[in-house]
Amino acid sequence: MVFDSDRADGNAIALEFVQFAVESGALRFGEFKTKAGRMSPYFFNAGLFDDGAKLGRLAQFYAKALICSGIEFDMIFGPAYKGIPLGAAVAIELARLGRNVPFAYNRKEAKDHGEGGTLVGAPLKGRVLIVDDVMSAGTAVRESIAIIRSAGAIPHAVVIALDRQEKATENGVDVDHSAVQYVRNQLGLEVCAIARLADLLHYLSARPGGEIADHHARVLAYRQRYGVE
Repeated sequence: MVFDSDRADGNAIALEFVQFAVESGALRFGEFKTKAGRMSPYFFNAGLFDDGAKLGRLAQFYAKALICSGIEFDMIFGPAYKGIPLGAAVAIELARLGRNVPFAYNRKEAKDHGEGGTLVGAPLKGRVLIVDDVMSAGTAVRESIAIIRSAGAIPHAVVIALDRQEKATENGVDVDHSAVQYVRNQLGLEVCAIARLADLLHYLSARPGGEIADHHARVLAYRQRYGVE
């Protein structure tokens, strides 16, 4: 499933998150080149939630979205690199809310001393939730799925901060589905997003005039060209 931010509670969380991301500088407007080579009028970088207060609040949004989604899971996996602090922060917030679950992450390179290996933290087992920031091509998710399955666990769901709701590319060609849709429909994982591009447009449309109106027009044009439902 994809978290339905059209619901009253989901919509409120999504719009509050978009405002937080803009105010924090993690969500910016201008011209940014994506991995697919497109010129995007906005850019989201969870790495810019760069102090304790921001990271703590970000974890609160992840936890609220997960609780609203109803997705069940047994542990959290944070893929290197951005998924490591995100997964740790979400695990801490969920524990604060009374839902204490194990947490693990991977290294990009195997450690050849000490405990060795590429996995750190709790043993991977049961239904595993993958925590990341955005999903552009689904590559990181596929890598995480392989790691989780090789450990004998079940890759069950993914939670991200922002669903860009845009066409993925395969061999440099646009396709009719997004990375989120691919992960849900082809890989069989549940997907939860705190907010979607539709929520960003809603946020911008509620603040008419001046520079915000220009941002809305450019983001809307981008969605009309590359968007998926």
